This record gives sequence, C-alpha cells and structure tokens, in this order.
Amino acid sequence: MRTRPAPAPTPLTPLEPSERTGGRLAGVATMIGSGLSNQTGAAIGSLAFPVLGPAGVVAVRQYVAALVLIAVGRPRLRSFTWAQWWPVMLLALVFGTMNLSLYSAIDRVGLGLAVTLEFLGPLTIALATSRRRMDVCCAMIAAAGVVTLMRPQPSADYVGMGLGLLAAACWASYILLNRTVGRRVPGAQGAAAAAGISAVMFLPIGIAVAVRHPPTAGAVACAIAAGVLSSAVPYLADLFTLRHVPPRAFGLFMSVNPVLAALVGWVGLGQGLGAPEWASIGAIVVANSLSMVASRS
Repeated sequence: MRTRPAPAPTPLTPLEPSERTGGRLAGVATMIGSGLSNQTGAAIGSLAFPVLGPAGVVAVRQYVAALVLIAVGRPRLRSFTWAQWWPVMLLALVFGTMNLSLYSAIDRVGLGLAVTLEFLGPLTIALATSRRRMDVCCAMIAAAGVVTLMRPQPSADYVGMGLGLLAAACWASYILLNRTVGRRVPGAQGAAAAAGISAVMFLPIGIAVAVRHPPTAGAVACAIAAGVLSSAVPYLADLFTLRHVPPRAFGLFMSVNPVLAALVGWVGLGQGLGAPEWASIGAIVVANSLSMVASRS
C-alpha cells in the first residue's frame, strides 16, 4: 500500500554521520527482510491452496491487511466526500483483484514466474511516462523476457500467465489510483479505507470457501501467515525503510523482488526454473533497474 513520506530531520537536531550510517544500514536490512517476508508469505500461503484454494487464501490475507491498515491509518469515513470515495472504492476493487489474480497465477505457474509477470505493471507505468532512448531499450529488453517466458511449449500454462498479466495490469492501476487517493485523502486513511472495503468484498468468498471446504487449522494458519508476512510486515517495514533509505535505492531493491520470489519458490516449494526462465526474470529485472537509474540521472 502507499507509504507515508519520510519526515526530514530539522536543522535543530542534525543527524551525526554515525547515526545516518547506522540508520541506512538498518534501513537496508529492513528492506531485505521486507522483500523476503513478502515472498515467503506468498509461498506459505500457497501451502493452503489444496484446502482453501487461492480465493480462500486471498480472502484471509485481505482481512489481515484491513486490520493492520485500519489500525495504522484510522480512516474517518464519515468525512469522506464523493470525490474521495470513488477512487478509494476503485482502489479496493483493484487491490482485491490484484491479489486474487496473483495468487491464482502462483497456483498455476509458480511463485517466481507469477511475481515476474506481475512486475511488468510498475515497469509499464515507468516506461509509458518517458520518451528517452534508454527507456525504449528497457522496453525491448523486458519484451524479450516476456516473449521467452510465454514461448509456445507443451507444458505452457497460458491461463496462469494470463492471470499474471492481469495482476500486472491491476498493479499498474493500483499505482495510478494510489496517486489519486494520496492527493485527495490525508495520510494513510485512503489506503486503510480501501483495504477495509476490499475485506468486506471478500467476506462472501471467505464464507463460501469455509462452507464448501471446511478449513483445517493448518490451512488457516498458513493463510494468516501469508497475510501477516505479505501485507502487515512489508507495509510497516516500508514505513521505516523510507525514513532511512533514499527512494532511488528503495526502488532499485524492489526491482529484485522477482529474483527473491524465484529463489523462495525454488528453496521453499521446490519450484525449479530452467535457464530460459531465469534469463527472462533477469531481463525484466535489468530493464526495471536501468529505467529507474536513468530516470534519476
């Protein structure tokens, strides 16, 4: 979800060099932990797919995200105007669809490939807003990675890949809507309200899953862990990280998330990838990183 801007130190209380260095090291460590937590949470959540299915896991994740964000953002819903409500409601719809399509893609094509395809969303936003030659090159690199991932082969799951691309489109929409919500709703109230609405939307899904397939304690625990590790921990960690790490470094690290997802899927779930898949992931990560570096040069 959208993070709060980092408050700058006041002139009356300048930070010592040792404090700045220590803060950045802590920020980097938190950033690494946040990325691993996010992907580990998705991997743990996938263990509940045989019992709850992707929809059931996402429903629990939405509930956990709503509890955390409402506690942090404390939205004053009665004060919202229609100009604030409509982007918040659209954000809630996109938020839920993004997670549902991503987890459904994970169920079909694995964690690494699903997260890589989803990452095309923010990359597309970055490239679409620029006319530099470097970004054209980045787009070509990313396109080559996608073509390699989606090349025709007997084992290709095009439905799963399509769900990953849907997650990418939702993430791109999520970024644009978050900007609108951030301008119209103070603080984290808009994000919190959207998370709460999304959780309410998933209540019927959660009830239907529970009735049709009575959940086991282990499956529910995995789904809750996914919500905590993939929603609560990254959100709170990002609030801390952006206070100590420059946005450029934060964005560059975010580009590495597909690699982390592939590694977690390989080590934790036994989802091995071949050389073409690793090359595709690398191409998309490189394209995103180059675009981000060039945009600040």
